[in-house]
Amino acid sequence: MAKELSAIVKLQVKGGAANPSPPIGPALGAKGVNIMEFCKQFNARTQEQAGKVLPVIINVYSDKTFDFIIKRPPVGVQIMEAAKIKVGSGQSNRKKVGSITWDQVRTIATDKIVDMNCFTIESAMSMVAGTARSMGVTVTGESPLKN
Repeated sequence: MAKELSAIVKLQVKGGAANPSPPIGPALGAKGVNIMEFCKQFNARTQEQAGKVLPVIINVYSDKTFDFIIKRPPVGVQIMEAAKIKVGSGQSNRKKVGSITWDQVRTIATDKIVDMNCFTIESAMSMVAGTARSMGVTVTGESPLKN
């Protein structure tokens, strides 16, 4: 018999660095989950991605057991790594803070397409380019996208 799902918790945690402090402790403690067990399992599964921000979806069941799915790093974080910037622009339409190439956009899109709600690499590239634009990062070079 299948377990009954009682809650879904979505968090963003640095790989290999989960600990019971906020935001993990309060979010999981309120659901009755063993926080240290989650931290041990998460850190073990994300050792190779240490330091990267990773979205995680935790399914909590009625008997207080859990399982979790680790997603790819957010597009915004990948753009900041590619452009070698710390933060995006506060005024993205006026103040540009960095630039990336279309090849970098394609790399980010192919990495993240499994988590996105699109089916072609071109549409994923368009979404990544839009995120970059809203962060104040320009995309340089000739656009390979069909208009």
